[in-house]
Amino acid sequence: MHILGLSGLTHDSAAALLGERGIAAALEESKLLRSRTVSGIPREAIRYCLERGGISWRDVSLVAVASRPVKNWARQAWLRARLTPFAPVPSSYYQTKALGELGRELNNDRLLKEMGECFGGRVIHLEHHLCHAASAYYASPAERALVLTLDEMGDGHSGMVGLGEGSRIRVLQSITFPHSLGWVYSQVTELLGFKPRRDEHKTQWLSLEGEPAFEKLFLEMFRRAPAALPHLDFSYFNRGLAGHIAFSKKFYARLGIEPPASSGAPQGLRRTELGETLRRQLAASVQQACAVVVAELAEAYRRQTGANALCLAGGLFLNPLLVAAVEKNTGFERVHVQPAAGNEGTSLGAAWLAWHHTLGRQRLEPMTNLYWGPSYSNEDIKQVLDNCKARYRWHDSEDQKIDEVLRLLEAGKIVGWHQGAAEFGPRALGNRSLLASPWAPYVKENLNEYVKHREAFRPFAISVPAEDCPQYFDCSPSGRFMTTMGWVRPQGRSLLEGFVLPGDRVRLHVVERAANPLFWRLLKRFGERAAAPLLVNTSFNLFGEPLVITPRDAVRSFFCSGADALVIGNFSLSKN
Repeated sequence: MHILGLSGLTHDSAAALLGERGIAAALEESKLLRSRTVSGIPREAIRYCLERGGISWRDVSLVAVASRPVKNWARQAWLRARLTPFAPVPSSYYQTKALGELGRELNNDRLLKEMGECFGGRVIHLEHHLCHAASAYYASPAERALVLTLDEMGDGHSGMVGLGEGSRIRVLQSITFPHSLGWVYSQVTELLGFKPRRDEHKTQWLSLEGEPAFEKLFLEMFRRAPAALPHLDFSYFNRGLAGHIAFSKKFYARLGIEPPASSGAPQGLRRTELGETLRRQLAASVQQACAVVVAELAEAYRRQTGANALCLAGGLFLNPLLVAAVEKNTGFERVHVQPAAGNEGTSLGAAWLAWHHTLGRQRLEPMTNLYWGPSYSNEDIKQVLDNCKARYRWHDSEDQKIDEVLRLLEAGKIVGWHQGAAEFGPRALGNRSLLASPWAPYVKENLNEYVKHREAFRPFAISVPAEDCPQYFDCSPSGRFMTTMGWVRPQGRSLLEGFVLPGDRVRLHVVERAANPLFWRLLKRFGERAAAPLLVNTSFNLFGEPLVITPRDAVRSFFCSGADALVIGNFSLSKN
């Protein structure tokens, strides 16, 4: 029995293969095509999943897609019909756009059924937010949990509250678009001069540098009453919710500034008009308001349902500051977050939902790691290195390889680390990482200026073995997937002054030996020779690209960046 789960085919498409033993393979199409924005059928990801599972199309019993395009179109059409008297031109534009999207999705559905020459199963479409919910609940060990999903929009909804019990998920409440925290967060992201639906992580980290001076304003925008479902106050938005940035004159008046001259003004001009202090205040305010609304909502349903576990998914929960606030300000015993919380994670949810709801099968083992991507043998790697005419060294054993990495790290070098199977999701969890010693001179500056090419306010993660974590940090179990924040203890603060964020927070990756024994051993060995078993860990990729996957991706990224060395399989390359 094999189920192929696919995310919604509109953006961030991904595929996951589920078998009797659990998830056999999962990968985003963007990582194979080397592009941040990919939509449509994830053909290459499907091909990879079938190959890793050792099966063909004839072995696939069911294809589950995390979208219902006709319902999505109907819900959007109904919304725009209601807004037409207030804004006829924008409403007509969005109606036409939604109709075009429906046509593309229906055509994708037709193509999907024709992809497998011997495919004898069936294709089913499942609710987007129910797939989000399934991706979090079935990945957790909880037998009963409140499930909360929030994103910008999926199938005409922007969120869902549900209750997971045993192998079933029951929907308690749906949040219809446009009452969307995620949509407003993207609007603020664009107002700050960043790219909406791509740079929301910049807004969240910028929030740490400002005061939430406009928290009350955003709370008024987000809800009618404390602990209530999100419900936007439309007086703060243009008629028809239209425009590049859809905030109304009332919103800008509350900020004490003039509205931008044109909604299509260049991002850099808007950034200058706002000023750095206001930009930081806006980021901090929308971040804090989202945290308050989500925590109050989750706590209200905890009291109503009596659930002691909470499962979170949806693009809004890619925000570790928000997750940490929910953990801290609610009474749940355990908060489970889907690490691939965005659209790509619905491929997992669609497969699990079909397994349990459609086929009525029993719960599988909870998710313990995300290493479902491609892995490569030393022979595969050597062929690429020889083809690139790269000079390399061969290490006969794991000990020799680790010794080489330790030598480089102690010399203050930035090391590309390409080992084992690639991670599913947006974060590097020790197999496709750039590593550095936190005590190397100018390590943050070197990473930012010569490798990552990004803003100085964005933090780097610190990896620590799970056994050593309590000595330096306080962190929930979600730290193993980097979905939350850690809090530094006095001993950790003295060691990591440059990496401690306001409020004694730290970006943390807790490494369990069972999940990643090689990376865990590297950390332990580093701790024997350094002040502590701590390493800077950031994603191995070029600016504007997803995580590296193949050896060729790694070699290209190494030579096109300021990384000093690359350890790939049992080979090492150095620029010196």
